[in-house]
Amino acid sequence: MQVLNSLSERTQHFLSLEEQYGAHNYHPIPVVLSRGQGVYVWDVDERRYFDFLSGYSAINQGHCHPRIIQTFLEQAQRLTLTSRAFHSDALGEFAEYITRLFGYDKVLPMNTGAEAVETGLKLARRWGYEVKGIPAGKAKIIVCANNFHGRTINIVSFSTDDDSRRNFGPFTPGYEVIPYNDVQALKVALQDSNVAAFMVEPIQGEAGVVVPDEGYLTQAAALCRESNVLLIADEIQTGLARTGKMLACDHEQVHPDILLLGKALSGGAMPVSAVLADDEVMLTIKPGEHGSTYGGNPLACKVAITALQVLIDEKMAENSVIQGEYLRSQLLAMGHPHISVVRGKGLFNAIVIEHSDKNAAWEICMDMKDRGLLAKPTHGDRIRFAPPLVIDRGQMDECLDIIRLSMERW
Repeated sequence: MQVLNSLSERTQHFLSLEEQYGAHNYHPIPVVLSRGQGVYVWDVDERRYFDFLSGYSAINQGHCHPRIIQTFLEQAQRLTLTSRAFHSDALGEFAEYITRLFGYDKVLPMNTGAEAVETGLKLARRWGYEVKGIPAGKAKIIVCANNFHGRTINIVSFSTDDDSRRNFGPFTPGYEVIPYNDVQALKVALQDSNVAAFMVEPIQGEAGVVVPDEGYLTQAAALCRESNVLLIADEIQTGLARTGKMLACDHEQVHPDILLLGKALSGGAMPVSAVLADDEVMLTIKPGEHGSTYGGNPLACKVAITALQVLIDEKMAENSVIQGEYLRSQLLAMGHPHISVVRGKGLFNAIVIEHSDKNAAWEICMDMKDRGLLAKPTHGDRIRFAPPLVIDRGQMDECLDIIRLSMERW
């Protein structure tokens, strides 16, 4: 196994261009990628890597899945955009497909995950006023500490991450933050009759793949029903076979009132998101009250149908269960003194690095990069392991060897 320790001139060239002309709003691993296929990506020097981040779960189906790309190319040569000023032959087809698949009356298509979240919040407030009867301007939405739902001004208004909030105020009111995985705290918060919704990640991704106690979602859903409050499930990162079910909520047979999807909804081909709900919620928004120029465009609709069907046809949820259980068992078997926690579900996993060097997780990721595996820390000490769902046992063993060798240095 070749270990790389320096950046080539070609890599440095592209990094310098970004440094000089791009905004400094990310801190990427210093690798410049130029193509991908399946579980692999290649850099500008044709070095091959395993992708263990999958575009934050946007590439569940693997890089450049041939069926998704074929659909993309065929539709791109026919019609890409109409805006919602006109109908297209793709939107109705997509709406029927996705609502039947997930069991909802209606879908409102958008583009990015943050747009889906904003749409879900608007729907919840509108429902709260027009259906539940909350007094004007009093609607409240409950969220969880350490959440990550996006980075708009409204969304960071209820973030507990200082990096997301510092010097971006004033913030939007109308939110109450409670601890994650705390049924009692939710029960207390729901005593307020002005609560319209509870929005939650079934597994907190950006926080480091934090898996709640078994039964948490079931109890949360029951409490919301008792209080006439909508349950909004942000499955943008946990959904679409990532955790071993089509939705993470499916592990507890929970059917949220509002379902938010994105990321892998296009298999990484383009931004596509969707908000699903039944008529009582969705039809509170009338023409002209919410929308998006690109939301529901024909290219996105066709790509999304294929991306979803690929997950089903190729049994990617089933493979996620098998490979995820194997990955966690092998990480635990390493017994490494600086791996304090191994957690996850399906192929949505993370380890927590316990070390006196606060940069240890970053340095471990750099070492893995040099050995041919790409991962990235979050919140300093957590490393996510979330490869494309097409990974097989042989490839997983190669990746485990890389992780083991990189950890041995610590």
